[in-house]
Amino acid sequence: MILDITPPIDAALKVWPGDTPPTREVLLDMKRGDNITLSTLHATVHLGAHVDAPSHYGRDAASIDRRGLEPYIGPAQVIRVNAARGTRIPPDALPDRLEAPRVLIATGTFPDPTNWNEDFATVSPELVDKAAALGVKLIGIDVPSMDLFHSKDLPAHQRFLAHDVAILEGIVLTDVPEGVYELIALPLRLVGFDGSPVRATLRR
Repeated sequence: MILDITPPIDAALKVWPGDTPPTREVLLDMKRGDNITLSTLHATVHLGAHVDAPSHYGRDAASIDRRGLEPYIGPAQVIRVNAARGTRIPPDALPDRLEAPRVLIATGTFPDPTNWNEDFATVSPELVDKAAALGVKLIGIDVPSMDLFHSKDLPAHQRFLAHDVAILEGIVLTDVPEGVYELIALPLRLVGFDGSPVRATLRR
């Protein structure tokens, strides 16, 4: 069984305000009589389900092409939390013993990727510290960022940087039961880039 936890990428998909939304430019089209169909995608790399590179939030940190792939594939535990909108999830929302070295957190506070809401919940820096102490290699979440919408100093991102824990944002966990799965969310090898969209899937 394979579960697709990636939102569809089309003109309806919302991105961070001020960032580049997805658009398709059709260069050649068989319906117009061309011999092939050929199109160009214009978009931010922080698009829908995506991974952040450390260079997104750390000066002189690694770009996405310099990240190893190991954090983005392997056993992952889906956890549902009761999070109030606009709040940070405390560390006690994580169990003291995890079943996998990757954690995917379902908050339910960004329910529609085509309808932007600023008041999503996200992780606290202390939760990132606890996860790292438990051996977590990657944290994924069903909202656009690991920090609150109006945050400028990005304290949670800074804890990810300190612990070298990978970030997966914008996944869709609405219909995914809690449990352990195999996560596959490989970034593109975009040289020098600060992130990459992924086709995030869970397999049992």
